[in-house]
Amino acid sequence: MSTNTIHIKRTLGGLKMINEKTGSHVALMINGKGPFDYESGITLEELSKEFQEEMDYLIVTATVDNQLKELNYQLYEDSDIQFIDVCHSIGSRVYQRSLSFVFIRVCMELFSGCKVSVEHSLSKGLYCELHYKRPLVEEDVKRIKNRMDDIIAEDVRFEKSRIPIDEAKDIFREYGQMGKVKLLKYREKPYINMYQCGWLKNYFYGYMVPTTGYLKAFELKYYAPGVIIQYPRIAALGQIPVFEEQPKLFKIFRESEKWGKILDVDHVASLNDLIVEREEGEFIRIAEALHEKKIAEIADQITENIDRKRVILIAGPTSSGKTTFSKRLAIQLKVNGLKPIPISLDDYFVNREDTPLGEDGEYDFESLHSIDLELFNEHLELLIKGEEVEIPTFNFHIGKREYKGHKVKIGKDQPIVLEGIHGLNDELTKAIPRENKFKVYISALTQINVDEHNRIPTTDTRMIRRMVRDNQFRSIDVEKTLALWPSVRRGEEKNIFPFQEDADAMFNSAMFYELGVLKKYVEPLLRQVDNNSPYHPEAKRLLKFLSYFVALDKEDDIPKTSILREFIGGSSFK
Repeated sequence: MSTNTIHIKRTLGGLKMINEKTGSHVALMINGKGPFDYESGITLEELSKEFQEEMDYLIVTATVDNQLKELNYQLYEDSDIQFIDVCHSIGSRVYQRSLSFVFIRVCMELFSGCKVSVEHSLSKGLYCELHYKRPLVEEDVKRIKNRMDDIIAEDVRFEKSRIPIDEAKDIFREYGQMGKVKLLKYREKPYINMYQCGWLKNYFYGYMVPTTGYLKAFELKYYAPGVIIQYPRIAALGQIPVFEEQPKLFKIFRESEKWGKILDVDHVASLNDLIVEREEGEFIRIAEALHEKKIAEIADQITENIDRKRVILIAGPTSSGKTTFSKRLAIQLKVNGLKPIPISLDDYFVNREDTPLGEDGEYDFESLHSIDLELFNEHLELLIKGEEVEIPTFNFHIGKREYKGHKVKIGKDQPIVLEGIHGLNDELTKAIPRENKFKVYISALTQINVDEHNRIPTTDTRMIRRMVRDNQFRSIDVEKTLALWPSVRRGEEKNIFPFQEDADAMFNSAMFYELGVLKKYVEPLLRQVDNNSPYHPEAKRLLKFLSYFVALDKEDDIPKTSILREFIGGSSFK
């Protein structure tokens, strides 16, 4: 029996509903509107073309009844659909992943026998390296870009098929991608979903756009010895961001990659091997010793310049381990004969009623101007001159500063240590000349990747750390952490990342082994996220990601001074 089906058409006057005689149909809620009737079997891609102009940016994927789906997904049941564009965090990963596939294919075509590694984010792009018999040069990057443009113009489909594990291993051995071969040893299911674009087959832990034609917006930047893939970002209003040099951050990433290769743990499978073979103890001790060595080196830099460097400023994004780092740095400074004096920026908050408001009309406690900058700088100047100052105490219950006789006076061997999100911003300490400040940027810059082509985003490591800490010590569930995460990220983009290259020292707080430890803490929390929760797709993605890791249950080898203890508990720092 036929029914009246309502199709959405675009006219100059807006939406127009046209009745047509059809057979079976589905009722669809789309982006909160509807229901609309469509023929059964219609794809999300077909629908997206009709609803594209309602979106701010290019649609690249969607959720169907709160389950993430690729655009080639066909609809046979009544469904609630939410389209996701390229500037959404999920959509951005889909776009970036698809671009990476085309980049890898082109490199393998143009440079026979090369190995391509997708390394890490850099300068609002994705840094990759091409391992070949000679170094990459700028002319090579132009050739890669031209060939990618050709493939994108051809609008080649990304075909997905289910392949048995043994067959997949043979394909990756042929390509020389041994990181993927080793990883499949830990695959619980007897198959994987393989993508194919033209002649190349590859495996990515996430979805793709339907065709290469979606990937028109991108640039390649030669960045010796590799190349940066640039793509649209929300911070650039859907455009490709202006390239900004980040030499200090790049140096830290390179150093971490070097250590990963030295320790033979550049990919997840290598870490899993250590855990399965019960060899993780020595590895943990080496990783922790590397941390201690780096902290001691920073303390030495400060000590050598103590006559000038009177204020130590420590800043970094959330869940970087700033608290533990600050305390360990203070110990190393004391080993060098100094007597650091910590001062809390929280005590210089303006009274609650004077706190600036955010865009949502709520108090913005992360604003630089939530701090009484005039009083704070006045006190810093007096302290450095050797005068005594009464430090206020902020009463969070009543939202006001109080004075309780906390007087401080420092000597020449007593640097002031300040830890906070605005530490790298000179506006915070505007009364102190730059030459009198020593700035430290700390972040958890992921040191291993899943395999050659599937990277582990630094933000994922920090988000997992925060989920565990919030649950362990703040009685905050995973959904609340996920709800706050976009706001946290916006604050980092505004208050921290623009100033990171001004740091005198950078410290990578990530541990090679930490995701094996955090896995057992966070997986039960993620499984509690209900299927109907708006955060279910993200929880499901993280669970899939963590499935690549073997859990490291034995924690006896993790020192009580470890930065990881700040999140899992058992720290000797209170």
